[in-house]
Order: sequence, then C-alpha cells, then structure tokens
Amino acid sequence: MNTLLILFFTLFTYSIASPYHGQIRDLVPADDEDADLSVMELLEKYGYPAEEHFVTTSDGYILRMHRIPHGKNSDTVSDKVVFLMHGLLCSSADWVLTGTEHGLGYLMADAGYDVWMGNARGNHESRNHTTLNPDTDDDFWHFSWHEIGAIDVATMIDYALEVTGQSQVVHIGHSQGSTSYYVMTAMRPEYNAKIKAHFSLAPIAYMNHMTSPLMHILASWSGTLDFLAELIGINEFLPSNDFMEMVGDDLCADGDPTQVLCSNALFVICGFSPDEMNATILPVLTGHTPAGISVRQMMHYAQEINSGEFCQYDFGSDDNLIEYGQSTPPNYELDNIQAPIYLYFSRNDWLSAEEDVLKFCTGIGGACKEMILVADGEFNHLDYLYGIRTPDLVYKPMIEIIADLY
Repeated sequence: MNTLLILFFTLFTYSIASPYHGQIRDLVPADDEDADLSVMELLEKYGYPAEEHFVTTSDGYILRMHRIPHGKNSDTVSDKVVFLMHGLLCSSADWVLTGTEHGLGYLMADAGYDVWMGNARGNHESRNHTTLNPDTDDDFWHFSWHEIGAIDVATMIDYALEVTGQSQVVHIGHSQGSTSYYVMTAMRPEYNAKIKAHFSLAPIAYMNHMTSPLMHILASWSGTLDFLAELIGINEFLPSNDFMEMVGDDLCADGDPTQVLCSNALFVICGFSPDEMNATILPVLTGHTPAGISVRQMMHYAQEINSGEFCQYDFGSDDNLIEYGQSTPPNYELDNIQAPIYLYFSRNDWLSAEEDVLKFCTGIGGACKEMILVADGEFNHLDYLYGIRTPDLVYKPMIEIIADLY
C-alpha cells in the first residue's frame, strides 16, 4: 500500500507541477493508414529506396534491419554510412513514421548518407530466434540492454560495413540507443575503430537524477515480485490494463487532450510535451510503438537508479558470484570508450538529466567532444523523435556537424 501511495503522490505532483497542461497541436498532416504499414511499406509509399536485411547474432537472435541507401532524388549509393539505433520501446519505424520532412532517416538519406536502421532483440521487428519461441520460451527474454549493446549493435554494424564495403559508420542513438552504444564500446573496445563519431540524443548511462515517476516506482518497489510481475509482465514488458490505469489516473481523465497518450507505456515512462507534440501523428505513432522490450531492460535501468553506477545487470549477490566472480555487478570501463561522442541533452527530460550527462561526459574524458543543450526549455525525452521543431533544433545542426567530419 505504501508503494501505491507513493505512486499516486508522485503522479499528482507531476500533474500539477509539470508543463504538460497545454494543448497538443495539429500542425503536420499525417496519413492514418501509415499506422498499419511496415517500415518497408512506409519507405516505398513515400518514394524512397528501401531494403530489408536480416542478421543472426552469436546467441541466435534474428535481427531485422532497414536501409535507405540514398535519397529520394538520387540514384547513387553514398559511401558515408549512418547507423541509427532506436530507444526503449521503439523500433526502426520511429526514424521515419513522422514523415519525410521530419523523420531523421529521410533527412539523412536526402543529405547524402547511406542510412541503416537497427532493431534490438525482442522488439516487434526482431522478435525471432533460431531455436527459442518468444511466446513460450522464457529464455528468449533473458536479456537486458547489456546484450543489445555487447552483441546486437556490434553484429548489425559489422553486417552494414560488410555490405557497404566501408570501414566506419556514424552512429546515432536515442535513449537506450545511446546506452547500448556505450556498452558496445566499453565491452568491445575494438569497435571504437569502426565508429567515425557517435551522437547521443537524450543520453542514458548514469541515472541518479532522472525524474520519471514510473521508473522511480520500479526502482523503489517494496511489494512482492510476483505482484509486480503481474502488473508489468514476467518476461516481456506488457503492462496490464490495471497498471496503466493506476499510473494514468491523475493525468489521463476523460476529456483530457493527453488521454490518448496515457494508454501508451512509452509516454507513461518518458512524459510528453503538448507544445511539441503534433497530434495528427498520434494514430501512426501508436500503431508502431510501444514496439516491445524485455522486463530485464526496464529493471536494469531501475537498478541504475538505485546503485548510482553505470554497471552490468545485478542478478543478486549469489548469482553475481557465478556470473561475474564478485558479489556486485562490475561497472562498465568508461576508459575503453574512445570514439568521438556528441551528447545532446535537454532540461525537461524525465530520463536523461543534465547532471547525469555531465557525469558521463567527464567519465569518458577526451571522447566527449561536446555537450549540446537543446535550445528549448520544455524539450523532453521523446521530442528528439516526435517534436514538431526537432528538425530545426536538433537534426539539421547535427547533420552539419556530421558533414564537417568528412
């Protein structure tokens, strides 16, 4: 009961103190049929070259990748390769579902890049394995973002480089897409040589100062694990209707303009900004997200909040001894991260706090080339994908930096 009281108090505090009382706006037109189209169908509908690739990891996960080899008005495949990695609960669709004038996948292709978009194990694009069935085999879901970084991202980058014949990619990651990149370069430092530069949109490594109510509840949960599992899922993160209603009661009343967002786990975790949210894309967005994750991905982040460290998954002291040879999970070796990194942060981000970004930047030393503050005080964690002004505030300036690297 104490945990539920904390939950309601936290959500009530956010409902009266946060800036989320504005009206979500209908600005950029969207076609609702896009909600039912695959990434390949979206690319083809809007006149872009589209390729679908599959790669199998060393532990048997079958990952789907999408490629836009060149822009809409070009026939030449670029020798400049960009790899886009989605965040928590997202997929490759999030780089294109907002339209050709807004989606980073389209903008990068039209700017002259060979764009590859990855999908982590367990999302609806990569919910496949050589031997395990995600619907019946618990072992399929025994992973966190550690395996996504150490195995999935590395595997997909190797594949993209093999197909293109290039030696390096520019890597861009949003949220968990940044976390998994840090894991890859810390655990497998040889991959630094394969990265021309990395751009973190809403970086997440340390989480001491994050403010997401749901993540705080998971981190401070004092009830039984069985009850928590019933609420959020045992292996796959599939929040129950009761849980979503409980979380959303204060923010999602009937008639509230944000109600449609509150049934989507993505927004409950990350927040939403009505001044930046284009309401017309909501049917399309909710058709593609949430894309699916393991419960361990969520719990690994919750562990980061409690520990104050950027470290591997905590299995408990006894199992940690078996897994790591020590009672606590080892920290990631930040000294191993060497490729240039640009960190984009904002001051209304529920998950990526400025203090935590600064701590990570300091920890990686010379690899941290720049911390870039988004020039909008209300910009939040999801605006990096869906914000109306994101192309002008983030994408186009970032593309200029990337152009200067070549």
